Amino acid sequence: MTRGLIQVYTGDGKGKTTAAVGQALRFLGRDCRVIMAQFLKQKDASGEVLILRKLGVEILFWGGDYGKRLIANLPLEDVENIRKEGEKFLKEVMQRIKSKRYDLLILDEISVAMNHGLIGEKNLIELLRNKPDFLEVIITGRGVPSGIISIADLVTEMRKIKHPYDQGIKLRKGVEY
Repeated sequence: MTRGLIQVYTGDGKGKTTAAVGQALRFLGRDCRVIMAQFLKQKDASGEVLILRKLGVEILFWGGDYGKRLIANLPLEDVENIRKEGEKFLKEVMQRIKSKRYDLLILDEISVAMNHGLIGEKNLIELLRNKPDFLEVIITGRGVPSGIISIADLVTEMRKIKHPYDQGIKLRKGVEY
C-alpha cells in the first residue's frame, strides 16, 4: 500500500466497531500489522478483542470505568484530570505507531470520548496529520466531529432503523459484545 487513508464509521446504528474489525481481518489476511485503541470500553469485555488478540493485534484500552459511568448516566468527577489521562493515552498511541510499523490503526469509540470532552479534537487532528504516510486509520463512534469528517477520505454513517434494544432485548453475548 502506498498511502494510508483515514476512514470514519459513525452514526447511531449498529456495526461501527464490527466494520472496523472486518477491515482489520482483511489487513491481517494480507500479513499487515494492526493496532487498535479502544476508548471508554472495558478491557477484554467483547468477543472481537479476544479473537483479534489471538491473531496478533495489539490492543490498548483507555477509560473503561469512565465509559461505564457514562452509560449509566453518572457524572464524571475531576474531568480535567480525566482529560489529561486521555491526552496522555493518545500520545502513547502516537508513539506506538511511530516506533513500530503498523499498517492499520483503529481508534474505536474515540468520538464518544471527544463528545464528552475527554479527548480534544485538535489532538486527534494532530495525530492524523502526523501519522506515517502508509498508515491507514479507522475512527469509530457516534457523532464524529465535522473537523475529523472534513479531513477523512471515507465516511460511512450507520443509521439505526430498528434495533432489538428498543424492544427490551438486552445485549447478547457474541452479537453486541
